Amino acid sequence: MNYRVIHRTVYDYSEPVTVSHHSARVQPRTTATQSCDEWRLEIHPEPALRKMRTDYFGNAVCFFSIQEVHSRLEVTATSRVSVASVTPSVPALSPSWERVAGLFRDPVSPEMVEPYEFGFDSPLLRNSRELADYAQMSFPKDIPLLVGVADLNGRIFRDFKYDPVATTVATPLEEVLEKRRGVCQDFAHLGIACLRSLGLAARYVSGYLRTLPAEGKQRLVGADASHAWFSVFCPDLGWVDFDPTNDLISAEEHIIVAFGRDFGDVSPITGILTGGGKHDVKVSVDVEPI
Repeated sequence: MNYRVIHRTVYDYSEPVTVSHHSARVQPRTTATQSCDEWRLEIHPEPALRKMRTDYFGNAVCFFSIQEVHSRLEVTATSRVSVASVTPSVPALSPSWERVAGLFRDPVSPEMVEPYEFGFDSPLLRNSRELADYAQMSFPKDIPLLVGVADLNGRIFRDFKYDPVATTVATPLEEVLEKRRGVCQDFAHLGIACLRSLGLAARYVSGYLRTLPAEGKQRLVGADASHAWFSVFCPDLGWVDFDPTNDLISAEEHIIVAFGRDFGDVSPITGILTGGGKHDVKVSVDVEPI
């Protein structure tokens, strides 16, 4: 499936900004099943400095600096992405979760070093007994890893209510677990922390999700969304993606932009600035099949 993606972010400041420095992670990744065939980033006002680099996790990052007075910042990323259709793995054929967890106990073999780093606490996530207890219901003795992850994915979908005003990017996972509501970022964090608390390797994935209009309704431009889900490492298969917000194994409708330990590693746009006062941010995403 081929897509054109337009991701537009607008900041309106209550007071003038004299200088600002930003980083943007909005270029879709190229993977074994996905290619970013075209990409451009338009920034207004025009930055005085602009530089592309690759971060530790292999995500493309654009650093830019605006050195003129401005009260509005507009960043628009336009991409053409191809996502291949793949035969989904058979969860029942995956190794037992205990065997996989055992691979991440010292000493760790060289081929496990890369996923091993995704089994530890990260800046926004802490392993805990409470999270392990919640996850354990999906992981009885000897159950295949991906069967257990699929069950956990479904339980998060059923046990937690999607509520866009219940949390912010700063809401701790403990509060999400207590209130049983949140957004895709929260649900991805929950899945990751649960798996890590059992000794498994899991990472955060940011990207886009193509949504379909209701039957008889016209598709609205900008109605798609930035999205988040998680990946679990499974020997022989590599990273397998699960979307707890929709109780899905990620497929052609999911477009990967970046991955890391948690949201802090993949935030689409971050920055520091002088001035600005309060600000209002608007984000729109349009995912169009082509």
